[in-house]
Amino acid sequence: MSPIQAPPISLLDKYTGDSVFPLYTARVALTGGDARHGRASGIAKSDDGALCVDLRLPKELGGTGGTNPEQLLAAGFAACFHGALNLIASKSKISIRESSIQVSVTFGRDPADGLFLLRVDTEVSLPGVDHSIAHESIKETERVCPYSKMLRKGCENTVWLT
Repeated sequence: MSPIQAPPISLLDKYTGDSVFPLYTARVALTGGDARHGRASGIAKSDDGALCVDLRLPKELGGTGGTNPEQLLAAGFAACFHGALNLIASKSKISIRESSIQVSVTFGRDPADGLFLLRVDTEVSLPGVDHSIAHESIKETERVCPYSKMLRKGCENTVWLT
């Protein structure tokens, strides 16, 4: 078994097509579980079998606690941001071996419409990296990371009934 390798820096090469060029598509199906409610007792399964997660409503929302959608979003965002940051650092020949990303996703009430919203806060730790270099690397990462772009600009979303 070969060791796990980081993706190539060539992923940072610009794409010049005139439509989205898919590189990978994740597919996850969710059922409602015992409570027939995705947040309270959902079961999320990927089509390749690599992911199977029981979802539970956080205790703060009256549930039993356990893995919830906000944690999954935080994990996905942190992983993508960390990966993009490492690509940027590698391209710039900056060592960030001890880097870490902490993402907080807050589920709350939206004062604009009284319904719900998500807020995302990201904390980046780059020990040993000059502050100005770290700041520029983070700014570039925000441009490159698709999760960061999605949160900043929104993303295409299609919903249909089958």
